[in-house]
Amino acid sequence: MPQVPFDKYIRYEELTRALEAYRDEFPDWVELGTIGKSHEGREIWIVTLTNRATGSPAEKPAFWCDGNIHASEVSACTAILRLIHTLCTEYGSNPDVTHALDTRTFYLVPRLNPDGAEWALETPPRIIRSSTRPYPYEEDDYYGIEKKDLDGDGRVLSMRVPDPNGAWRVCAADPRLMVRRGPTEREGTFYRLLPEGLLHNWDGMTIRQRKIKEGLDMNRNFPSAWRLEHEQYGAGPFPTSEPEIRAAVSAICERPNICGAVTFHTFSGVHLRPPSRMPDDDIPAEDLWTYQKLGEKGKEMTGYPAISNYHEFRYHPKEVITGVFDDWMYEHRGVYAWTTEIWSPQRQAGITDYKYIDWFREHPEDDDLKLINWSDDKLEGKGHVDWKEFEHPQLGKVEIGGWDFAFAFRNPPPQFLESEVKPLGDWVIWQALCSPKLELRETRVEAIDGSTARVRVA
Repeated sequence: MPQVPFDKYIRYEELTRALEAYRDEFPDWVELGTIGKSHEGREIWIVTLTNRATGSPAEKPAFWCDGNIHASEVSACTAILRLIHTLCTEYGSNPDVTHALDTRTFYLVPRLNPDGAEWALETPPRIIRSSTRPYPYEEDDYYGIEKKDLDGDGRVLSMRVPDPNGAWRVCAADPRLMVRRGPTEREGTFYRLLPEGLLHNWDGMTIRQRKIKEGLDMNRNFPSAWRLEHEQYGAGPFPTSEPEIRAAVSAICERPNICGAVTFHTFSGVHLRPPSRMPDDDIPAEDLWTYQKLGEKGKEMTGYPAISNYHEFRYHPKEVITGVFDDWMYEHRGVYAWTTEIWSPQRQAGITDYKYIDWFREHPEDDDLKLINWSDDKLEGKGHVDWKEFEHPQLGKVEIGGWDFAFAFRNPPPQFLESEVKPLGDWVIWQALCSPKLELRETRVEAIDGSTARVRVA
């Protein structure tokens, strides 16, 4: 049996060995192939999984899953690995898995963006949005603060710098936390919060975030309602300009038996459904009803609410996103597709009534206290790092600490990983079994004359 760790985040070579192990252990079910190469030349692996004794993959209704299109969303890859494990190890003991492998096909791409994930899993990590390809310019941004691990602890955290004009103050209830300064507060010590890093070409006064030159967002590069860079940041020079997205689009179009899809992302603990750029009233009511039924089961099985991209998950109330996977699958391929955002630290901490995007702009101080108590109780304090003095080469005395955002917020801490993603795969299997399956029950040929016959198929 393949020994795949579901309590750690694995890099590309270990991922490759794991997929090869499933192929070797289950040769009658697992086919390992590639849909293309990444920008840096890595194979983008695809696992085709079905019981070939009951029919070829192309003859059965199929379900597509991909993950890790965004570089640092590495738990998405684990979700698909755990689904592969479920399908391979529960055949014969789990009736749904058995029926699914006998009658359906699964096309599974664990890591659509292997280059960006490698950067995210380095020590210290290099965090970008998607591809490692420079875009829209080859040159580095001349000014600004670049995120770097300055104290050598393998993490990129935050710096707090005393500043009488700073927008932050220490939380009175827990001095480890930083909370927003009130607009009329004048008494006390205030701070500026910055990413841990170094300033490029600093003039001694102005501090801004340095734009990374790897500015692509590959989940804006799909053909559906694609827009130019000045309208949709990171969308690329044209639809499917990026080899990873071109490979995915080609692979899906070459497999017309695909009738359902989930792309795994992080984070928020929600299942997102199309459309992203128009209200629900603009799609057929029958499609909306179907999405709602699938989503109800998703919430029942995973605990994740199913919500609308347009109505409940917009980054700005006056803007919409375009060129995304689930819109393309629904609008161009006629497939019920979902974007599942893995993990909600807020929900883990007992915060339930909150807006997924708006929370990061404004939330009650009590939420911060719940989160740090959760970190203390469940993560042994590792989710939030205590502030420590550090002599910054440009800013002088600062303190480094704060939330370990990569593995407390953006991804589950490793010990939570398997329990978080296992139900997601179960929902995928359930959705696959909802797909229509045509069967020929009778074929009859009746000769009418020497050159004509009546064929009856039922």
